[in-house]
Amino acid sequence: MPARLIVGAFVLNSGLSKLKAEDETAQYVHGTAKTAYPFLSSQDPVEFTRKLGKAEVALGAALLLPVVPSLVAGAALTAFAAGLTGLYLRLPGTREEGSLRPTQEGIPLAKDSWLLGIGAALTLEDLLGSHERKTVIQAEVVPG
Repeated sequence: MPARLIVGAFVLNSGLSKLKAEDETAQYVHGTAKTAYPFLSSQDPVEFTRKLGKAEVALGAALLLPVVPSLVAGAALTAFAAGLTGLYLRLPGTREEGSLRPTQEGIPLAKDSWLLGIGAALTLEDLLGSHERKTVIQAEVVPG
């Protein structure tokens, strides 16, 4: 639960900031995204940033609310973080030549790989925990 709370609060805050982003911020966010993902070029920068903000608010809330299963919240975080990690891998100047090591400019994006790890951990923990619970229930039902 602590990982869900801290990541959820961080993502929620990021989303709320994007919802009220000024044109200049929206241009920057969209410009970064379309450099890594050219198919986003046709999106309006302000609309794109608002949609991204809404997605982050929803994700942050899903992580913060314990009624949302860790499998669901973890899978959503994993997908979101994969996109952020893609920015790091695709944007020029974020990595040292021929390496995965970040440049000074790439460190803020490289840190998003932690979100990928946390999302995967939440997902796997729920999946493996479900398997263990089924095994325990079956062991109790089937006489040994």
